[in-house]
Order: sequence, then C-alpha cells, then structure tokens
Amino acid sequence: MQLRVFQVDVFSAAPFSGNPAAVVLLEDDWLPDKVLQAVAAEHNLSETAFVAPAPTDGPRAATDLGLRWFTPTTEVDLCGHGTLAAGHVVLRHVRPDLRAVPFATRRAGRLEVRRADGDRLTVALPLDPPRGPA
Repeated sequence: MQLRVFQVDVFSAAPFSGNPAAVVLLEDDWLPDKVLQAVAAEHNLSETAFVAPAPTDGPRAATDLGLRWFTPTTEVDLCGHGTLAAGHVVLRHVRPDLRAVPFATRRAGRLEVRRADGDRLTVALPLDPPRGPA
C-alpha cells in the first residue's frame, strides 16, 4: 500500500521546530480503523491526521473532506495542530486555488482552515467549556 504522507511543523516557520503532525492523504474512502491506527503508531508523533475525500459520518456539506486524528495508541476527538497541518497540506499541495478547506469530523463537527494574511492559516475550534469534577 502506498500513501501520501507529509510531516508538518505547526506553529513554526523553521523546520524541525514547533509541534509536528503527520498528515496522510487517503485516495478514496477510509481505510479500516486498525490500519489507520497502525499508520499513526508507525509515525509515532503526538497526532497523525488522516484526510479522505469521503466525509466522516458527522455534520458535513458536499464539499467537505473527511478528517480524523490518531495518536500512536488511540483515535482522538479533536486536534488543533493536526487540523492546521491538514489544512496546510490541502491548501499548499493539493488545492492551492482554494481560500479555505472545510473538514467534516466524527466528533468535533465541521472545521474550516482558512488562509489569512501572508502565509498564515487560521482555524476556529469548537468551545469545550470546563466542567466541574465528575
């Protein structure tokens, strides 16, 4: 199996600094969860973001790409730097003609990475208010 993989250093303009995330571009539909988890474990970064043309089963529009995040051991609900890394890859390497890329996620809803001034990208993340002890 061949996969297109990028490693992006988020929150930094310099290589080998910032917060690294792997971004894996899937050709068609989602691979089995077991395979996604094995790929994330192989990269051994805090998060690996997977982008697929088929949206997840969460809220979405027809133009959304699917986005999921895995640590080396588990899938996570939301990853800010992984979302920015995925947006960077799509907007710089896959669809440089776009001003924004919408992602449909399973647990965090719809997220959009937008071009800002110069080379900067922005993303609005959902609010998760603090809760008291369980």
